[in-house]
Formats: sequence, structure tokens, C-alpha cells
Amino acid sequence: MAANDKGSILQFAPFQSLVDEGFWHRLSSLKLNELGIDDSPIPITGFFAPCAHSQVSNHLTLLSESLASEVSSESSAPLTTKGNRNRCSVPGILYNTNTVESFHALDKLSLLKSEAKKIWEDILSGKAIEDSSVLARFLLISFADLKKWNFHYWFAFPALVLNPPATVVELKPASHWFNLEEAESVSSSFAQWRSSNLTSDTPFFLVNIDSSSQASIKHLRDFEACKNNGEKLLFGFYDPCHLPNNPGWPLRNFLALIYSRWNLKSVNFLCYRENRGFADLTLSLVGKALIDDTQGFRDQQCMPNVVGWELNRGKKCHKSINLAKSMDPTRLAISAADLNLRLMRWRALPSLNINILSSLKCLLLGAGTLGCQVARMLMAWGIRKITLVDSGRVAMSNPLRQSLYTMEDCLNGGEFKAEAAVKSLNRIFPAMEAEGVVISIPMPGHPVSDNEAASMLDDCRRLDDLINSHDAVFLLTDTRESRWLPTLLCANTNKVTITAALGFDSFLVMRHGAGPSGSCHDSTSQTNIANLSLNATNTKQRLGCYFCNDVVAPIDSTANRTLDQQCTVTRPGLAPIASAIAVELLVGILHHPEGIYAECELSNSGASEQPLGILPHQIRGSLSQFSQMTLVGRSSNTCTACSSLVVSEYRNRGMDFILQAINHPTYLEDLTGLTELMKSTSSFQLDWDNYTDGSGDDDDDGCIEI
Repeated sequence: MAANDKGSILQFAPFQSLVDEGFWHRLSSLKLNELGIDDSPIPITGFFAPCAHSQVSNHLTLLSESLASEVSSESSAPLTTKGNRNRCSVPGILYNTNTVESFHALDKLSLLKSEAKKIWEDILSGKAIEDSSVLARFLLISFADLKKWNFHYWFAFPALVLNPPATVVELKPASHWFNLEEAESVSSSFAQWRSSNLTSDTPFFLVNIDSSSQASIKHLRDFEACKNNGEKLLFGFYDPCHLPNNPGWPLRNFLALIYSRWNLKSVNFLCYRENRGFADLTLSLVGKALIDDTQGFRDQQCMPNVVGWELNRGKKCHKSINLAKSMDPTRLAISAADLNLRLMRWRALPSLNINILSSLKCLLLGAGTLGCQVARMLMAWGIRKITLVDSGRVAMSNPLRQSLYTMEDCLNGGEFKAEAAVKSLNRIFPAMEAEGVVISIPMPGHPVSDNEAASMLDDCRRLDDLINSHDAVFLLTDTRESRWLPTLLCANTNKVTITAALGFDSFLVMRHGAGPSGSCHDSTSQTNIANLSLNATNTKQRLGCYFCNDVVAPIDSTANRTLDQQCTVTRPGLAPIASAIAVELLVGILHHPEGIYAECELSNSGASEQPLGILPHQIRGSLSQFSQMTLVGRSSNTCTACSSLVVSEYRNRGMDFILQAINHPTYLEDLTGLTELMKSTSSFQLDWDNYTDGSGDDDDDGCIEI
């Protein structure tokens, strides 16, 4: 069996490359911002790991960190983290050309030989023994068309050629080569080797098995101490290949090192492969390589022949990839921004409807402290279409509390808040479809002269058009009366409406119920303050709006007020809390099967919870108590904003009705019956002194604290 003794020619499975999109993005940034037309070679770092699947080989991978952030620095090699068992770092070189013609004209043979010479010199100098990763050195040539986002590239993995080629005998699974005791010891030794930060990413090593079948993994520099002790010695390497009859490409230069440094002609080698992070001796291979006297290896002045250009589908040609859809910075920003939402769908919230969020049009009335925070929260939820309405300008006191503004927005009298906020949103996220509208919201209690009436009515019509063209409306203004007209218009068009209002240390966030014409649960009610309760018992009556529990019409709340009463003086932490809750409430409505018609759900109501939790009507919080409670308030037929009577009057009379409501303080109260209600309540007189409960006790068990 002489032929079998010599074995068959040892054939190696070629290395395969994989380039992450982040690498091309980093290269593009360097090219645009730093390199310019400089086409000097750039040090890069590649990563590979042992094969971890019986059907799939691992690749040599380039990631964004494969390139240094600044190639002009003294040490331009990428900074890589040592000790990562899943990423063995190997050095490489990148030649990125300025034109596609230069790319095709590169002398590929000379470049390949140049990199192979580095490997050969590292073998001769002994550097490859101290740092074995240089044996897997690689080369990449590329051309980046940054106008069309086309990338042409070609990898080479230089390998020194043994001539005549090595032969292999007894190539078999490692589990067949080791006895049971040896196999257990080898597996245990590899577990320690792979778990140590000092050795886990060392791709070439020695496997020593003593006479008592105990294995140890050693560095290549320990070869001299191991070679004459009569123990089994294998030359091991992390094999990225999964094939059962072929070792991976890194073995080629490993054999060249073994032969040239130690003149070994018979080499037992171990192709180390894994399964779920542990040594898989069934997948791993052990074989014996036989090396004849090789031409060129004896003459150290003469470098051996070299091969190594990667094949593209069996052909010697470069690869190309077009990343126009993902490399555009705006599209990259969209992809990155939506990552958190998409990861939610994996496990935490599979029912999350990203399409509803991305297509939703939100109108924010007020671009102050609440408006800025709500806009940021909407962006985080993937909402891209936001319109901000405000007539104010950015003041010097605003940027500290209103997160979309800077001191530059305050100069020269201040920029309009609505416009400055849109610029800020687009800086934060270029894909925003944001619009700023500068109009004043007409308010009851703020009468206008005949000369101002036409302009005021134009603002009314503009506001009505805005509400009609959006899907959800946030009422974030800082006065009660400024919320009246938007509330009426939203009730008329049956829009999803969220109100957020701040006190000094308390807040209210609520969703308005469906309008009287859009709700199938509408019924008349004589209640007002009593509508506010802790239990949602009446399921037939629609939910109320911001004004449903008021017994007076909105009036001018800023007249005859001191400065601290005119400004929104509030604890700084309150607005972010209220804004976040307001946006979360909107997302809850969008994902509820009944949407705007959803009944109020309280924590103690026993209602079946949706994936995002309960859907309350009102949330009232107190920072002084660090407390929060959910309430429900029913609609009232005396409401000055959403009652059937008011909405009907608006539909019949249009702008004439608005003008009368604004110029005549008592008109809304007279229309809805609040005037008569207040007259009737004034006739009640209670003699508290004569009231007793007959018990004679001073306890207050009958009181309800809200």
C-alpha cells in the first residue's frame, strides 16, 4: 500500500469573505471627509472564528471597526478588542482607488506578492511565532463610487505554495483519532483556552498530550520545550471551514511556517471546529501532512510562489455591490432610528404596527415646553409627519426648558418657535417631514375689533384646515381658553385629541372622547363636576373633553395677572413626564381595536388589557407626592366645546358662531345652559352647623380622598 502511505495531495478549502455595510459606510466617510484623492494603502483588520456549524463555513469578515476612525494618525491601524472568542483579529491592507479604471489597472500579482512577502519575512524573523495572526494576513482592493453608492472589491488571502505540494494521510474526525480519555481532556483544555481573554483569539497553537492522556494547549513559542518529550504533539488552528474532507485555508501558511522554522516533514495537525461555543471533536479534523523537500524554502533570499485571489462564483473576477438604498445618510438614519421599534416586534411587542406610526400625521398646537418634548417622543415612536403651530418667538428663557431651541434661536428678537422647532427636528433626524405654522389661535375672552375680525377668521379657517388634514391633535398651549377652538374643531371632525396641561407640581394628560356626531354612545347628561369618577360604570355615554367638567365658559386667564401667573411656572421635571405619557396614550389609542371609541380602562376595572396595557381617559399626576392616578370623566350636554348643541351651532353658523363666542363672554354659557345652571345652584343654602349624622362620632370615614 505504498500509494496509501504517501497519501493524496492536501487540498485546502479557500477562505470566503463577507463585508458588513458598516465597513463601506466608514470607508465612505473617511473618503469624503479625510482621504480625498489620497489612495495610499490603509491598514485594516479582518475577523474570523472557528467553524460553528456542520453545514456552514465561517467567513473572514470586515466590520465598521475594521477601519480606524482617523487614518492620518501616527498609529493608523484599527483599534481592536482582544480576547473576543468569536472574532480572531487578523491584519490586512486596503488599496482604495479613485477611479474604476485605476481599480482595473492595479497590478494584482505584484500586490499579492508584496503581501505574501510580509508573511514570509514574519516567518523568517520569528514574528509569526509570537503573533500567529500574521499568517492569515489578507489584501483588499476596492473602488467606491460615492455618487451611485457602487462598491467594487476583490479579496486576496496570500498563501505560500509548497512545491511539491504536501500530501495527507489519515484525515479523520478528531473523535476517531483521540481515545475517550484524551478526547475528554482535549475538550476541557480547549474550554479553558477559549474562555481566557489572553488566548481565546489566538488562531494557531500546539496541542500536547502526555503519556497519561492529559491534554494541554500551548503557544507556538513553546514548541522547543514540547518536541523532545516523547508526547503526542499536534499543530492546531481555528478552522473556518466546515467540509469533512478538507482543512481550511489558514493551514497553508501554517505548514509553511512549520517546515521552514523547524524542518518538520511529518506534521500532525488539528482543524479545530466548534458547536455552540464548545469543541466539537466530531466536526473537527485530525490528519498527518507529509512535506517533501520544497524548492524555494531553503533559500531564504528567494520567496516561494504565492496564490490567493478569491474566486467569485468560480471565476477570477471582482465583486460588486450597490448600497444606494442603505448608504444614503438619510436612509441610514431611518434604518437606525427604527431599529428599537423593530426589535420590539421580535419578542416584547409582536403586534406593534410600525406602518401606522410612520404614516400618522400629528398636529401639535403649541411649540413650548410641552410641544418640544412631545415632538421628541413622537420621533422616538417612529412618527415622521409632525406639524407645529405657534405664534410666539424663542425667548432667552426658553432654551433651558424647551429642548428644541438653542441660544442662537433667541438672537435678533428671536426666531418663530414653530419654524425654529422644525429646523431642530430636521437636524436631529433628516427624514422628518416637519412643518411649522405661525398663526394665533383665536380665544374666547379675547375679543377682536372689526378691523381684526377678518384676520382672526382667516386663522380660524387655517386651523380648521390643519385639523382636517391631520390624524391626531395635541393640545399643548399654556392657557385654558386657547384650547377651546381646537377642542370644538376636533369634536366636529372626530379627531384623536390629546390634552396635556401643567400646574406647578401637577399635570393632567387626557384623551378626548369621540365627537357627538361620531360616537354611537352619545346620550344626554345633566352632570358636570360629578362626571369625574374613579370607576367607569356608564359604558353607554361617551368620554368627555377637556371642558366637559367646567361650569363656566373659557375666559381671558392672563388679564390682571402678575408675571409668575402669566408664565407657565412649573417644576422642570414635570413637562417631560406629562409629554411622555401623552405620546404613550396616543400609541395606546392607535393600537386599540376600537381606537378613538375605546372605553376607559382603569387599573381596577377588570378590563382585558391590550398589549400596551390599559387605556385610561385621564391621568393626573403630582410631583409633590410622586403619585399618579387614572380617572374617567363623561361627556356633558352643557359642555361649551364638544356638546351636541355647540357642535351643531358651529355647523349651522360657521365663522359667525366663532366670532360671537370670542367677542361675547357669556354667549357660550347662555347657549349651553350653564347660566341657568349657575343661577339654580346659587339658590341652594346648606346649614352645615345644624347638620349631624346622628352618630356623635368625629370620624371621617365618609370622606373620599381623590
